[in-house]
Amino acid sequence: MNKPFKLKIPSLIENVRIAESFIDQARDEFNFNDDIYGNIMIAVTESVNNAIIHGNRNEKEKNVHLELNVSDKEISFTVEDEGKGFDYDSLPDPTAPENLDKPGGRGIFLIKHLADEVEFSNEGKAITLRFYI
Repeated sequence: MNKPFKLKIPSLIENVRIAESFIDQARDEFNFNDDIYGNIMIAVTESVNNAIIHGNRNEKEKNVHLELNVSDKEISFTVEDEGKGFDYDSLPDPTAPENLDKPGGRGIFLIKHLADEVEFSNEGKAITLRFYI
């Protein structure tokens, strides 16, 4: 296991592009294929977005912490905010009929479909996304 790469991003929505270039650098460094790259780009940027908007409530003095770990079998990204956390076990199902017309609530659902494994920790302030290679 290589040592993790870490990045700290101030909570401004335009800083999602910093996460995007971090992912691009990781792709260049570790050579992951296009399928996994697309899944990582969407899932990780969505996680960073959630951390900025929902976790840190767009408070620019709070940071989003992004960590990348790479092993022979997987690439994992951990995104952690400095907010209050949330109850990730009681998220409404965006595919339920009563939620189909609601504009939000699909981010975590999408992330869970794109990553091979999703794990919440630190009372919902951190999410780890694993992609098998």
